[in-house]
Amino acid sequence: MERPKDQPRRTTDENGRIVDAKKLDVLQGTLDLMILQTLHALGPLHGFGIARRLEQVSRDVLQLNEGTVYTSLLRLQQQGWITAQWGTSENNRKAKFYAITARGRTQLEAETENWERISSVIRRVLRLQPEGEL
Repeated sequence: MERPKDQPRRTTDENGRIVDAKKLDVLQGTLDLMILQTLHALGPLHGFGIARRLEQVSRDVLQLNEGTVYTSLLRLQQQGWITAQWGTSENNRKAKFYAITARGRTQLEAETENWERISSVIRRVLRLQPEGEL
């Protein structure tokens, strides 16, 4: 049976689990949190550097195209959670560098607490056993 074109190709990982053949998409809303944490931890970075760092930390599980990252950066800047300033990159090119603000650090703290709470709930739900099994 032929797979529909819009259905992702599936394969198995080293443990035999079924996974999408493409890299994982970032959950809606989590990219902003990851960008804020990256800027908090590493200081000012340009958009390309942020994307590559997140891919590196994820061990290339995440694939971030620049359009997605820049959309998030614009949204964060409009919220006042980051600032942007032109500078020169490590390869001597003009680049916009982003830095977290005090408001951004406050937001990062709130979002981190929320993420911890939500992920805890998800962990508990995933541990549920079918009735009759221990």
